[in-house]
Amino acid sequence: MPMLPELISISQVFSGKRDKTLTKAKTMTNTETKNLNSQKLGTVRRKAVSLSSEELVKTAYLQPENLLPLVVGPTVEKLNLAGWAQNNRSSIETQLWKHGGILFRGFEVGGVNGFEQFIQTLGDLLEYSFRSTPRSLVSGNIYTSTEYPAEQFIPLHNEMAYSRNWPLKIAFFCVKKAEQGGETPIANSRKVFESLDSQIREKFAQKKVMYVRNYGGGVDLPWQNVFNTDSKIEVEEYCKKAGIELQWKSDDRLRTRQICQAVAQHPQTQEMVWFNQAHLFHISNLEPVVRKELLTSFKQEDLPRNAYYGDGSPIEDFILDEIRRCYQQETIVFPWEEGDVLLLDNMLAAHGRTPFSGSRRVVVGMAEAFSCQDI
Repeated sequence: MPMLPELISISQVFSGKRDKTLTKAKTMTNTETKNLNSQKLGTVRRKAVSLSSEELVKTAYLQPENLLPLVVGPTVEKLNLAGWAQNNRSSIETQLWKHGGILFRGFEVGGVNGFEQFIQTLGDLLEYSFRSTPRSLVSGNIYTSTEYPAEQFIPLHNEMAYSRNWPLKIAFFCVKKAEQGGETPIANSRKVFESLDSQIREKFAQKKVMYVRNYGGGVDLPWQNVFNTDSKIEVEEYCKKAGIELQWKSDDRLRTRQICQAVAQHPQTQEMVWFNQAHLFHISNLEPVVRKELLTSFKQEDLPRNAYYGDGSPIEDFILDEIRRCYQQETIVFPWEEGDVLLLDNMLAAHGRTPFSGSRRVVVGMAEAFSCQDI
């Protein structure tokens, strides 16, 4: 079982009371211990555990200077993650709002099915619709992580921040780690917001972000894949409900435009976060050679994807560079261990992917739908 440095007790962390040194552990109260002993741990394999006064989990930080992520690991053998989470949902959510992300390490997950059950203890699993990246369905509403070539770096972003509807929770399960690289870097979206120049924040908050996408033609995802349907009527109904302007074009192509938030307020913590994908969708995100080829082959409005201010005016390259710099400044990287489960509050923490070599399998699930109504 992996060792966790700087241990603090579950009674400290999950009650919000912790020693400043983060090293002094406490035992659980008799009442807490009796309550835990009276519960069966695990939905996949229910097994009674006799603990007397032992704690079920221990906590730590990967980096003492960063509260993201909180690392939680078991103190007993074969502690089932879904079963433990089912009995501790409220505490998990409280710590998720505080830290932005929790890394569960050393638990018995139970494969993809167990990972799916874990997410279901925290909310209903969501279908990945109006997608922007290629993924494959694994089981239920569990998907592969973004299927971009291994040599590509995926910049930090919040899932579906290019939309007015997004999941509040996203979780990753490392089935097989890469031989080299393949980490899932994360960043505190609150700190990204705070580190940006106030004039940039204010300009984006006022103007918002317009995303323009062109589907078909063999360059980006086809609209059938994005909307998960072959029916144009269903696409039109979805876009109408979501506030997306659409235009059917020749050769079964489609163009959409949507104005979305650039910043957002977390519904629970009330904190402001940087929440958009302008730096990802903008043409400047592409390698210079690819960018030149696209601009040679397409008119500006026909590019597979691009981002503008909400009024349609271009976003300055130097501002996008500053946004990327702030993400880089706040980036936290750690190596995967097989069996790890990383749970993120999708508004409080951004994620990405580093290039890798060898086989890598990380699956993803999203939960708790949220809709932004103030656009």
